[in-house]
Amino acid sequence: MSPALQPLTSVALGTTATVAEINLPPASRPRLMEMGLLVGTKVELVRFAPMGDPVEIKVRGYNLTLRKHEAEQIFVRTAS
Repeated sequence: MSPALQPLTSVALGTTATVAEINLPPASRPRLMEMGLLVGTKVELVRFAPMGDPVEIKVRGYNLTLRKHEAEQIFVRTAS
């Protein structure tokens, strides 16, 4: 049985997960794809800014900052 999907913002800090779905509008997707954020990519939730926005993740060896509303639309599977 595979783990359930959850928004990237709901995983624990320091957790590594695999991107399963990106539910952002088509206009926003190319920017994320250019930065290496694709379905099947492993990401790690690094931290939230003091007010909760933006969200910092580690993807493909570098740190990337996303707006919270974007990160909430990226669904991941964590390794059990």
